[in-house]
Amino acid sequence: MSLQRIDKILSSQNISSRSNTKILIKRRLIRVNNKLVKKPEEKFDPETDIIEVEGRQLRFKKNLYIMMNKPSGILSASRDTRSETVIDLLPGSMRREGLFPAGRLDKDTEGFILITDDGELAHKMLSPKSHVYKLYKAQCDRKLTEDDVTAFGKGIQMGEISFLPAEMKLISDDTALVEICEGKFHQVKKMFQSVGAQVIKLKRLRIGEVFLDDSLAPGECRELSEKELNDILSRKHGF
Repeated sequence: MSLQRIDKILSSQNISSRSNTKILIKRRLIRVNNKLVKKPEEKFDPETDIIEVEGRQLRFKKNLYIMMNKPSGILSASRDTRSETVIDLLPGSMRREGLFPAGRLDKDTEGFILITDDGELAHKMLSPKSHVYKLYKAQCDRKLTEDDVTAFGKGIQMGEISFLPAEMKLISDDTALVEICEGKFHQVKKMFQSVGAQVIKLKRLRIGEVFLDDSLAPGECRELSEKELNDILSRKHGF
């Protein structure tokens, strides 16, 4: 990794603001490779150099990968002047520059949303060419039938918009699991609209092979494990 200013490194890890880093340096509280840092513009390699702040060693993370159980009523956006966003829900310990939701869930849709600052991973996860499947639970306003399952399995055409075949599994009279590998605008809702059903509640349960942690209450989040990070790009398909 290229060398970076010490104030930029600490800021990127949500350890200290750039202005506060100057204060820490003056108080002789920052060491790199056991040597005092004397200027905020001094550059180091955060992945190989041993950085200590107030006696605690920095565990540098190039990128963050956060699983959030998105509540209804929250925007899938980095910022908004009128509504609360998923970024606003992050605890202070997880906040850093550049975080964004990888893909969107409608404002009234709940469930698994990935928040990261890794644009490359987000692109791979969202690209239809990657065939990363997402699993949703949808509750509708009418009884669902095997005819609906068949229609989803054949793929759906709505005017000029087409949706690839999707697997559906009925789990109660009005509720089904639906698995898709696309991410078109309002896709699951529009697919149900095409068969004359309105979705009244929608929740994303899984991305790739990673299921939403059922211990997370709405609005809560945690970092992905290394295994989950690898599994997020899996092509898992089927219930």
